[in-house]
Amino acid sequence: MRSSPLVLVVVLGLSLAAPAVAEAQPWRDARQSPDRRAAELVSAMTLDEKISQLHLQPDAEHQRFVPPIPRLGVPGFRIANGPAGMGPADDKPQKPATALPATMALASTFDTGLARRYGRLIGDETRALAHNVSEGPDINMARVPRNGRTFEGMGEDPVLAGTLAAADIRGIQENGTIAEVKHYAANNQETNRHNVDERIDERTLNEIYLPHFEQAVVQGRAGSVMCAYPKINGVFTCENPALLQDKLRDDWGFKGFVQSDWGAAHSTVGSANAGMNLEMIDGTWYGEKLKQAVLAGQVTEQRVDQLLLPRFRTMFAFGQFDHPPVLTPLPTAEHDAAAKQFAERGMVLLRNEHAQLPLDPAVRSIALIGPFATKAKTGGGGSSAVIPTSTVDPLPGLRQRVPGASVTLDDGSDPARAAELARGADVSVVMVGDNEAEGKDRPSLALDGNQDALVAAVAAANPHTVVVVKSGGPVLMPWASSVPAILQAWYPGQQDGAAVAAVLFGDVNPSAKLPITFPAADADTPANTPAQFPGVDGVATYSEGLQIGYRWFDAQGRTPLFPFGHGLSYTTFAFSGLSVRNTGDGATATFTVRNTGHRAGAEVAQLYLGFPAAAGEPPRQLKGFERVELAPGQSRRVTIRLDARDFSVWDTASHAWQPVRGGFTVQVGDSSRSLPLRAPLVRR
Repeated sequence: MRSSPLVLVVVLGLSLAAPAVAEAQPWRDARQSPDRRAAELVSAMTLDEKISQLHLQPDAEHQRFVPPIPRLGVPGFRIANGPAGMGPADDKPQKPATALPATMALASTFDTGLARRYGRLIGDETRALAHNVSEGPDINMARVPRNGRTFEGMGEDPVLAGTLAAADIRGIQENGTIAEVKHYAANNQETNRHNVDERIDERTLNEIYLPHFEQAVVQGRAGSVMCAYPKINGVFTCENPALLQDKLRDDWGFKGFVQSDWGAAHSTVGSANAGMNLEMIDGTWYGEKLKQAVLAGQVTEQRVDQLLLPRFRTMFAFGQFDHPPVLTPLPTAEHDAAAKQFAERGMVLLRNEHAQLPLDPAVRSIALIGPFATKAKTGGGGSSAVIPTSTVDPLPGLRQRVPGASVTLDDGSDPARAAELARGADVSVVMVGDNEAEGKDRPSLALDGNQDALVAAVAAANPHTVVVVKSGGPVLMPWASSVPAILQAWYPGQQDGAAVAAVLFGDVNPSAKLPITFPAADADTPANTPAQFPGVDGVATYSEGLQIGYRWFDAQGRTPLFPFGHGLSYTTFAFSGLSVRNTGDGATATFTVRNTGHRAGAEVAQLYLGFPAAAGEPPRQLKGFERVELAPGQSRRVTIRLDARDFSVWDTASHAWQPVRGGFTVQVGDSSRSLPLRAPLVRR
């Protein structure tokens, strides 16, 4: 499918340049279209000037930076990391920004409105800190839950990731910041990430690893795409014409620019002809080598122009020539409040036996225990790390919420000592987690150190034990059945202490759902052989095909610890009255959700589709969802619409989506393993 041309969501009050300047340099005339302005500018540039704009030029103070060309009025171009707040950019030292909860927490909300506000905050701060581009969102599928960057992504389902990414991108771009969706494509492991060759069959690539990028481009209208490190079927992505030209531009109608990951370019002629527009790090391939390739006739100067035009067109469309971003103070109080709400809405209540949560505000003593109880977990490691503008640690967060209670802190380094503290408290809150980081994968999903022993010891000492898990993805929980309550907080960001306290004490009723399956053991994951991950002789074979995440658990008949889509509330809900019908090329499913409990809350209604057996699809796959807020006793009819694509599979003979005919099953409920409503639907 094709999108309409890239447009700026918000008009930035463009003003006309002085008449004399506009006449001499017509690209400064804001009355002209972005396409015409870009073409006029490029036609006025020398070859050296063109090449200078095709790669970054880091220096002592700037890293992600393309210098200006004053004689032509070309502003400097600054790029910042940004999946969960403005991270490392070109600043030395790095400027503080709001450290938002990890993108995995955003995915857990299943909330497009909140995703747009999350993106808007990132876009506003990126612009306020004088940068043009926010490198994010990161939407690679969580094929391998041990991936060190799982926390940066949006889980294991392309429909969920694509829908939220499109909303996130629209938010980022509302005020003129360019979003850069990454890492295109299938950047699914850190081990050997620079050179791994991922062997992915055509159907799997198109059904699992590309649809969410298509949504980011077509629905989100991302201004930029980052091409990734790996090879796909033998070709590096940054010099892969099938991905950069055929799929991205020809099929999806992408009008923006493609930037390489940090050092992901591997050629001059190949990258140029494939359509990589901007080389990140320096001019290794797009500097002098590109000039020589042009002089030797290996790359035409017209091709150089074609590489420049998309970025300039995008900058013009986003108002970045007429109103370049300038350093502006951040509204820290407003953004602190937003960060707290994002964290609260992203926490998943995994277990709550005997209504252990919410805690009673009249509690007299709390034992706060664990290595993740000592300070705020503001995010994961690597290029997405944000220097927070402020932090709320767990201890002050709890003390502020229950000032009349005695809250005692123990770091959990000695389980016996921690158990003794817990034994004398009304409630024990144990905070455990992991430290995911770019550049390395986790050796296991097990918590490191003595954390499992710590939870077991504290739970044995105090039956009123709540475990708060701060992890970037799934962790193993051998103690899960021995504790009454488990709250998955992900990496909560700079408002960690305040947000966790608000959920524990019921100021916020949890409504988030798991965007990724939690297995009971390391072996209970799809890519569980060396050939699949990390690969053998530099080749990772995607032999599991379409069976990623919950699709694999369902197809293999395995029971997860906690399934995809799972998440509890402090109230209860019921589903009823499912009605499905065909509507032309698509279909609609209508049903009722009712709050059957005694407090207001939100449920995420999830629709899964089962294909006819002959189609060769996994047992069920998410096709739609809606977050529904309900007062006690309130009901609401919900309609989820499906289009023709939802009933299609990728056909390798025609290299296109083809509709499937026959009997489908529409399934509705509150997780991939809790689907009380089912109805047949025949497609002819």
